[in-house]
Amino acid sequence: MQYEQAVSTMTNIVATFTNYIGKHLPDDIMDKLRQLRSAEVSPLATLVYDSMFENLAKADELDRPCCQDTGVIQYFLKAGADFPLLSDVRAILDEATRIATQTAPLRHNAVEIFVEKNTGDNTGDRIPWIDWDIVPNDSGITLEVYMAGGGCSLPGQGKTLMPAAGYEGVVQFVFDVVTSYGVNACPPLLVGIGIGGSIEVAANLSKKALFRPIGSRNGDPKGAEMELLIERGLNDIGIGPQGLSGNNSVMGVHIEKAARHPSTISVAVSVGCWAHRRGTIHINEDLSYEILSHKGVTL
Repeated sequence: MQYEQAVSTMTNIVATFTNYIGKHLPDDIMDKLRQLRSAEVSPLATLVYDSMFENLAKADELDRPCCQDTGVIQYFLKAGADFPLLSDVRAILDEATRIATQTAPLRHNAVEIFVEKNTGDNTGDRIPWIDWDIVPNDSGITLEVYMAGGGCSLPGQGKTLMPAAGYEGVVQFVFDVVTSYGVNACPPLLVGIGIGGSIEVAANLSKKALFRPIGSRNGDPKGAEMELLIERGLNDIGIGPQGLSGNNSVMGVHIEKAARHPSTISVAVSVGCWAHRRGTIHINEDLSYEILSHKGVTL
């Protein structure tokens, strides 16, 4: 395959996948929403869940995004150092975003800072946002596509604590954020928590925590226990679907961590709404691909 043709092929794959993610939730989110729906006893909460599933069915039937706020497009990459198109990935993702904006269509959400002008195609200064992890001795690339709407971005906060605050301070911060702003993010929520030594590390980890499959647990037993305890505590608050009260507030709680400085403990929270539009696709060196988040789907 000629290089220019390969660039065009990958651009079309990513554009089509980005388009698809705006209309179809990943398998694990769908399964969790069904589980939460079956656990509700409140007629109002049940009605809200029913409206969610009706909305998703209409999005599929009409081939339209399942939420009008299709967010700022973000790509989180695990890129093999030997992936043949690595040098052109930035340009490929920019163009894929422009194409998906037209074909989906996606709402125009890229507003340039200071100029305060919407670019009209969801690209702009450093947008779509790209987060890179380079994988040595690998020739493929795995993309996490994420649409972060305004509602689910609003609760995103971070704080650096004195070490004496301990993990109790971390938990208190999480509860303060969710109880203050969570209702704006269209519950039930997926809560990502990052813990590290500086605020930018914690913030990045909290966003990446949102890409873990629902039901997965932190590899550290104490981290896994903390996830469960926070999840149970948030559910006990009873925020319910769309904040209208119910048995559950969250779809899950995921914690990611990095070693910290002895004098600081930073915590950050990122939140995904009930329409958690993320997707995972792995593209091989020959540009064959596998969609990991939506089983059985081909583009």
